Amino acid sequence: MNLEQFINASHEKWGSPVEIERRNRILVALAAYAYEIMNDPIMSDDAFDKLALTINLKIKTGNAKMDKFFKKEFETDTGQWIHKHPELSKLKFIFSKLKTTV
Repeated sequence: MNLEQFINASHEKWGSPVEIERRNRILVALAAYAYEIMNDPIMSDDAFDKLALTINLKIKTGNAKMDKFFKKEFETDTGQWIHKHPELSKLKFIFSKLKTTV
């Protein structure tokens, strides 16, 4: 899957509510990482804002560490929370893989 396909997949309604929430949290974190850390946005500010507003912190994703992080740090109106993300190395890996397939 390339970067464009990954971003577009966030708009599809496949999967259970938990799967959709996981995908959206990964994508919003990836977008914040790309913008705030890499200075290489993968989506517009408007698209980020819309995606951020879909994050439902009441849904448990099966990853207690990330659920806790999102509840404590996530904000819909900024990407600054990404600097406290506990799995930045994973985001770096995903970002680099997706960018090389574009």
